[in-house]
Amino acid sequence: MSVTLTENAAERVKQYLSQTPEGIGLSVAVKKSGCSGWSYVLDIALESKLGELVFQSHGIDVRVPESSLEQLAGTEIDFVSQGLNQQFTFRNPRMTGECGCGESFTTAEEKA
Repeated sequence: MSVTLTENAAERVKQYLSQTPEGIGLSVAVKKSGCSGWSYVLDIALESKLGELVFQSHGIDVRVPESSLEQLAGTEIDFVSQGLNQQFTFRNPRMTGECGCGESFTTAEEKA
């Protein structure tokens, strides 16, 4: 299973990449954090890393460390604008719960 971007998310990442000419794609990972266990980590990838999987989505290389794939497989990343607020959102089929503030989540496969 891959990690994909919606068209809106891909357009936003393309904007970031245009401001970072050395960027080679979007890095998507998880880290142990928050009250539920995992939080998402997004960044512009500047280099290839060993053990990284690369998925193509709307012309963007989505780069995922193998160690994060269990929590991220099947996730679709969107970019949403509501009034003055803009943010990436995640539709993660592996998520079984999240904290009240929405900053972290749990999966059935492994709890942090």
